[in-house]
Amino acid sequence: MSSTSRPADDREISRDRILKAAAEIASECGYEGTTISRVTKRSGLPASSVYWFFQDKDHLIAEVVRHSFEQWISAQPRWERDPRDERPLAEGLRAILSRSVRTLRGAPDFLRIGHMLLLESREVEAEARQYFLATRDAVSNSIAAWFTSYFDTELQARRPELAMDLARIVLASTDGLFLAHQIHDDGDPDDFVAIVVAIVEQAIADAG
Repeated sequence: MSSTSRPADDREISRDRILKAAAEIASECGYEGTTISRVTKRSGLPASSVYWFFQDKDHLIAEVVRHSFEQWISAQPRWERDPRDERPLAEGLRAILSRSVRTLRGAPDFLRIGHMLLLESREVEAEARQYFLATRDAVSNSIAAWFTSYFDTELQARRPELAMDLARIVLASTDGLFLAHQIHDDGDPDDFVAIVVAIVEQAIADAG
C-alpha cells in the first residue's frame, strides 16, 4: 500500500469507529444521553478526532442515521416496477416485503435512533430527526409511485390519495413489526407479509 493511501484509509477507519460508538451510545442512552465524552471513551479516540469529522453532536448523530440508512437501503429491493413485470400487485408486494421485513430483526441503527428522535420533544429539532423524516417521505413517495403503476386511470382519478394511503399503511405496518422485534423476537415474517398484502388488497377492492 502506498504511503499516500494509508492516511486516507486510517481516517476512514477512525470515522467508522466514531460512528459505531455513537450509534451504540445513542441506542442505549438516546439523543440527550449521547455526549462527545462518551463517544471518545467508547471509540478510544480523542475529542479532536471527533471534531475533525463532525462539527458537533447533532451532526454526528445525523451522520449515524444517514450512514445506517444508506447501508440498509442499498441491500433492499427497490420500489420500482419493471414495465415488463406482469405479476399482479399482490404478488409483487409480497416479493418486496418478504425480503425487506427480514432485515428488521437486525434493528438498523437509523430505525432505532430515528424512532427515538420522533418521540422526543425538543425546542430545536435535531438534524438527525429532520433527515429521518426526509427519508421516510422519500420512501413513502417511492412506494406510492409503485402502487400507482398498477392503477388504471379511472381509479387514479376517483381516489388520487389511495396510493399514498397504501404507502403509509405499509410503512406503519413495518414500524409495528420493528417495534415488535424489540419486545419479543418471534413471529413468522411470512405471516406478517400475508396480513399486509391482504389489507392492501381489501383497500383496493373497497376503492374500486
